Amino acid sequence: MDATDRKILAELQQDGRLTLTELADRVQLTLSPAHRRLRDLEQRGVISGYRAMVEPEAVGLGFQALVFVTMREATQAAISAFEAAVEPLEHIVDAQRLFGEPDYLLRVVARDLPHFQQLYDEELSALPGVQRVATTLVMRKVVDGRALPV
Repeated sequence: MDATDRKILAELQQDGRLTLTELADRVQLTLSPAHRRLRDLEQRGVISGYRAMVEPEAVGLGFQALVFVTMREATQAAISAFEAAVEPLEHIVDAQRLFGEPDYLLRVVARDLPHFQQLYDEELSALPGVQRVATTLVMRKVVDGRALPV
């Protein structure tokens, strides 16, 4: 990956809706080489996709909680079962497996506190293999969705 590829990535992180012509102009390439480089970055998996970034409050999901999960045991079966159960839960918008304790960090969005309590009671507390769940509420976003420093 060279400096031009990094420029392409930086520009697309700032505006994923750039046309190929706009992208080529911003990175000072003609259309054909810009397209070739873009396609190569996509095929190699450097660019994993494109999507709109939606403000949670605008769609009625202004309540966020960070949920720390400690597993009862760290066997492959327990980890696989937990991760398979987390995957379809749409209100979990970010899930990370951690080294040390706790074992997982989940970011959960909800309409409000009663909605989060319902999600906690019906979904989070029912996750397989969980020993302990600790929750902290998000007061406000300070940094979110920052572009990678390419």
